[in-house]
Amino acid sequence: MSKSVSIFAVGMVAGILLSTIGFAFVARQLRESQTGSRVTVLKLAHTLPEDHPVHLAMLRMGELLSEKSGGTVELQLFPNEQLGSETDCIEQVQRGALAMTKTSSAPLESFVPELAVFSVPYLFRDREHFWKVLDGELGLQLLDAGASQGMTGLCYYDSGSRNFYTRAAQVKTPDDLKNLKIRVTSSAMSMDMITALGGSPTAIAFGELYTALQTRVVDGAENNEPTFYTSRHYEVCPYFTYDEHSRVPDILLISTDVWNSLSPTVQAWLREAAEESSMYQRELWQQKTEEALDAVKDKGVTVYIPDKSLFAEKVQSIHDRLKGTKVGDLLERIKATK
Repeated sequence: MSKSVSIFAVGMVAGILLSTIGFAFVARQLRESQTGSRVTVLKLAHTLPEDHPVHLAMLRMGELLSEKSGGTVELQLFPNEQLGSETDCIEQVQRGALAMTKTSSAPLESFVPELAVFSVPYLFRDREHFWKVLDGELGLQLLDAGASQGMTGLCYYDSGSRNFYTRAAQVKTPDDLKNLKIRVTSSAMSMDMITALGGSPTAIAFGELYTALQTRVVDGAENNEPTFYTSRHYEVCPYFTYDEHSRVPDILLISTDVWNSLSPTVQAWLREAAEESSMYQRELWQQKTEEALDAVKDKGVTVYIPDKSLFAEKVQSIHDRLKGTKVGDLLERIKATK
């Protein structure tokens, strides 16, 4: 009797599983017959953690894309460097091996030289000016600048402003940076900026920076507010100078080959979903920024807002050096945006 019941139970489970699989198959077939297209899967890889505002915005984009397409377009996310570094992902997108990626505009400079304009120090007056440029004609032009290199920009994401923070004393004027060793990325523009301000630029891997600050290998660094907090650099650098010397956006890219393979309808859905995710991410980023500043103040960090014009004057030579170049022309257009 027990054996009969067991066989009967196994049969019931198997039947339920087969019915479920069959239903899913029929449902998909029905959906495809109604829409006239098969399910399109777009793989999107990036290097950020799953609690980052950009990743949360991409989840939202996936939801929007599914809603707009009636489930016929699916976005699959691969965060945390699962498919490689930013440069690895850019190269995969170029080849069409990966549909989409999110990257800072800084690594894109070697692929799309025009994007170096975002690294020019003291270019944007404030956050409002920054988004007015990116949401305008020039911003759209720069999104398309990499099409000939196999990648097309869909939207920008906010990565905030970069600011100085130091270990021993508050930076109030450029004179306070004199002879200080400041950690920067391996960007030539960043190094030129520190030199022009009187400091000594030092390239150190981000993962090694906490120890470098703690052991006085460097006297300070620069980054956005949320990163200053989440990296716990406030533990060794109790002085934060809110000078906003640069705003380098993140860019959502899609392979040009993949883009051209999509129908105009799917392209429109994708652009709409990307743009809506950008607006959502900006709100999340602003919230994270405010929370980070409040948190570091509670930890005893002194936040100082300097006269930015004093710093901008010191780097004018960098702006002058770019005159007559393609980046210099873009720089002037950005400055002229009201």
